[in-house]
Amino acid sequence: MRAPAGTENERLRWGVYLPTLDAFRQGTPPLVEAARRAEELGFDTAWVGDHLVFHPPLLESMCALAAAAAVTSRIRLGVGVLLLPLRDIVWAAKQLTTVDALAPGRLTLGVGIGGENPEEFAAAGVPVRERGRRLDEALEILPDLLTGKPVDHSGPLLSVHSPGLEPAPASPPPLYVGGRSDAAMERVARHGDGWLAMWHRPDTVAARRRTLAARAAELGRPEPSTTMLVFVNVADREDTAREEAAAMLWGQYRLRLDTVERYTLFGPAARVAERLAAYREAGVTEFALHPAAPDPLAQYEAYAKVRELLG
Repeated sequence: MRAPAGTENERLRWGVYLPTLDAFRQGTPPLVEAARRAEELGFDTAWVGDHLVFHPPLLESMCALAAAAAVTSRIRLGVGVLLLPLRDIVWAAKQLTTVDALAPGRLTLGVGIGGENPEEFAAAGVPVRERGRRLDEALEILPDLLTGKPVDHSGPLLSVHSPGLEPAPASPPPLYVGGRSDAAMERVARHGDGWLAMWHRPDTVAARRRTLAARAAELGRPEPSTTMLVFVNVADREDTAREEAAAMLWGQYRLRLDTVERYTLFGPAARVAERLAAYREAGVTEFALHPAAPDPLAQYEAYAKVRELLG
């Protein structure tokens, strides 16, 4: 696979999530404007999430990446994470290679199993209890689909008989695997160029990285890099930042802030930078900052200031 976008020997990389979910129910998210502004501000990656049905209205992830590809020329485009078990894998590969063709060499593919909203699995006609096994099986055949090779695969859960897809890149995009379970960590070690971490303390990230490095070595693979997804609200008034973060988490996930407050960053830029520094010391090589606020573009401006503080 292509080398991941950043290693421990390179500079810290900064990514932002584009607005695709309308957690505050303000109307169609300003996706195109956000993609342009993220690139103008010099961020390394513009990420999107992926759901079929979720608590707020939302834009489809592959369509969103195609729109972002059309209005940018430098910034990497990441999906984190694509709920591959929900999708027909051949159609998913076709969508991914299309984004790659529109933004050559700029695609980063994150995958995961989801499951926090069983309704979307019912809508897709996929048993939610099979999602882990479906992803494991999909990861065995996805590289061939993404590089234009024919695939003839039968079961146990997926039946794929596809000619080579064109156009196709010479090598697959960097693969990041999300998740917190032991099974997810095994997928990272076995298949991933990187781990897309979420809702972990810095000490937990450091411990998981050691485990990943050891397991990857056992499999004869390089150590995966670590990208940290963090929900962030930068504001001079901490009470305002906390209130907006709480509203976003409830609107998007139906989560109370107090259940994930230890992982959520809010307040003045210096405080946010200090907390991000702890993740950098734990071995995180890229941040994927998700605005926990009703104005994502204003947050991008604030994130750029945090980036300067961290150097």
